Amino acid sequence: MKKLILTICFSVAYLISMAQSSNTIRYVALGDSYTICEGVNTSECWPNVLTKHLNKKDVDITLVANPSKTGYTSQQLIDNEMAVFTNAEANFATVLIGVNDWVQGVQIGIFESNLNYIVETLLETLSSDRLFLITIPDFSATPKGPEYSKGRDITAGISEFNEIIKKAGEMYGVTVIDIFPTTQAMKDNPELVSADGLHPSAKEYLLWEGIIYPHVYEALKPR
Repeated sequence: MKKLILTICFSVAYLISMAQSSNTIRYVALGDSYTICEGVNTSECWPNVLTKHLNKKDVDITLVANPSKTGYTSQQLIDNEMAVFTNAEANFATVLIGVNDWVQGVQIGIFESNLNYIVETLLETLSSDRLFLITIPDFSATPKGPEYSKGRDITAGISEFNEIIKKAGEMYGVTVIDIFPTTQAMKDNPELVSADGLHPSAKEYLLWEGIIYPHVYEALKPR
């Protein structure tokens, strides 16, 4: 009889655990150096900070993967990161991609096609309120940013790519979070730039999280 009771108790505990696990939001952050957060510790990376912030507000979310890589273009995200998203059985994602497309001279039409493919593929799994697009930072505001311009106007070029991101958001009904204006303040505050002179500092990534968080919390908060 005792064995039966113990078996029942363990079974109930297991079912409760499974139910709680199934309700957990599984987050995958997709992108490039701005999502893997080049130049800072993992704990200072904005997807990690965002996850902890949401947890404190009773949102059951786990960052299950951040396959972002420094230097990745939208095509490399497709080739290398989408499978990670699928295998992780994720039900929430952020996408911040495009700076390396612009730096490497990828035609804007190709970037748009790739971005649309990324969004369409993610929406095969996610509802539109579980996907957030984030605009590309204005890296011209960093000391070493101009070295990557190849004689072009960085602010104008990135703004043009950001319009493509905003267009995709409107077309697919996905929220676009615009961090571009905030990143321009890096020009006047060295504390917002990492030691490499190109990427944001932990303080700057924290500012991004502060912009991203309210949008995500509104979508994910307990009902």
